[in-house]
Order: sequence, then C-alpha cells, then structure tokens
Amino acid sequence: MNLISEDGRQNPEDSGSGSQVRRPFTVTSFRRGSVRGNQSSALRSLSFVILALCSVFCVLSFVFCPPVRASAPAKGHKVRKPVKPSRSNALTPMEFVFVKGGCYKMGDVFGDGNGDEKPAHEVCINDFYMGKYMVTQHQWKDIMGDEPSLFSDCGDNCPVDKVSWNDIQEFIRKLNRKTGKNYRLPTEAEWEYAARSGGKKEKWSGTGSEAELGKYAWFDNNSEEKTHPVGKRKPNGLGLYDMSGNVWEWCQDWYGESYYSTSPVTNPAGPPDGQDKILRGGSWFNGPKSLRTASRAGFDPGRPYVLGGFRLVAPSRP
Repeated sequence: MNLISEDGRQNPEDSGSGSQVRRPFTVTSFRRGSVRGNQSSALRSLSFVILALCSVFCVLSFVFCPPVRASAPAKGHKVRKPVKPSRSNALTPMEFVFVKGGCYKMGDVFGDGNGDEKPAHEVCINDFYMGKYMVTQHQWKDIMGDEPSLFSDCGDNCPVDKVSWNDIQEFIRKLNRKTGKNYRLPTEAEWEYAARSGGKKEKWSGTGSEAELGKYAWFDNNSEEKTHPVGKRKPNGLGLYDMSGNVWEWCQDWYGESYYSTSPVTNPAGPPDGQDKILRGGSWFNGPKSLRTASRAGFDPGRPYVLGGFRLVAPSRP
C-alpha cells in the first residue's frame, strides 16, 4: 500500500522497485486570458441552471418524502432496555470467618502421610480472617474482567479455576486498590490451621472419617469430573466450606520439601525462595489421600493450574 502525504509526495519507505507514485487529484485554476470570454459566460450560465434544478429537487424531496419515524413495537413485543453499566465500586460481597489464633501440631499427625509432611511440628499463629468460600468466577470477573475458568459453564457461584499464582497476585492488587483493604493469600500454616477447624486433629476438613468425606467435599468419588458451586457441602468446625476438595487452593508460601525440619514456631511463612508455590486441599479430580489437611503440593507460580483456585485472608476485620 502506497501512502501519500498531504502535498502529494509519496513516503519513500512505502515505494518499492518499479512501483508507481500516486498523484493526488488537484483542480487546476484558470489563468486570466487562457479561456475565451463566450466559453466562460456559457459555463457560468450552465452552473446557475444546475444550481436552480438542485434547489427545486430538495424542496420536492422534503414535501413528498417526510422524515421516517420509528414505528411502535407490535403488540406483545418486549422492548429490550439497555443494560446499565455496573458501578465501579460494586463488588460481589466476600464473606470472612474469624479464626482465633493458637498453637497446633502441623504436618503428618496420623503417621501415614508423605515425606514432605514430616516431621509434625509445633506452630503458633496469630488471629486472622479466612474467606468463608473460595473466590468465585463472578468475583474474579468483577475485578479482572475476564473468565479464565475451565469450567466456566458451572456458573458464577462456582470457584474460579485455571488461574496461576501470579494471576492471583494481580487480582489481589486490584482488589486492594479498589477496596482499600489488605487481602492476601493464606500462609500454608494458616491454611492448615483453618482447615483443621482451628488446629484440631482432623484428617479431612470437617471430619476424620473417610466414609463421611462426601458430605464435606467434592472429590473423585462424587464430583462427576467437574467443579461445583461453593458452599454446597457441609462446612468444617469454623464454618469454612470446601477446604477439602472442589479445587486446589494456592497459598502464599514457596514450596520446600524439607521445610518442616527448619520451620520456625511463630507464624512460619515458608522458605525465602523456590521454584513452586504451595497448593493445598485437593480437588474434584483427586482421591481422599490428596484431600487430607496435611497433604502438600507445589506448582509453577507463572502457569495457570487447571485444578487450582484460591481463597483470601484478611489480617483484620474486612
């Protein structure tokens, strides 16, 4: 495509070998004495005639062709009203549960866990507020404006899934700017403490019986290979839903396979660096072993995890 400047010159960067320069259309002015007088008079007369005919045509068009008005809708026809844009500060409410801090034995307290769950060790954490539910697809769309979920047809009240740890950090930054709050992901120690109903000896969140697990969690035995709306299973002792199953939950910490051997007692926050970020709780795809409150997993923070979602923590009342 040849680009022509306003003065008719072609942009040199657009001309190729053998290409023709396009000239702009111009009207050459008549110089005095270059045209005979009778020809000039005839042209002026013809111009007046054409102008008069155009004026008559415009008047007739207005008289015989009145402006078209929109007709009323047929009887029974529903007129679609324009959708009002949502207010910039109108957010889907997030519910939080107060978690009283305390000390507990973190890790494999039943003796049948994986190597990275050992040794069971004493941990003490401060008070915090934990999201009653996982962040939903509706809440994600309110902040981010997109829908990343693999199970988007599950509905607005289903947990957002297929998000990376880095994506979640951007979500939290935008949410905090919009609300003036200080939301974040839970640490691994906070997550396990809350999942175990305040540090109780619970193998799964809300129960120690595998036979009852289906009442508290969506997993491979009852999920029908998909996510489900939040809050449809029984809550644990703190009133938190879906801490086991439905989707894995990202935590703030880096994953360290042997971190439990060197973990501090008070408010541990994980290793200072690493390759993967912590995931907890298991998902609709997993069996009971992965849904245990002590079970740990790690994944690349820059990659969306198809089974991964999250819930938020607030250090003070939201």
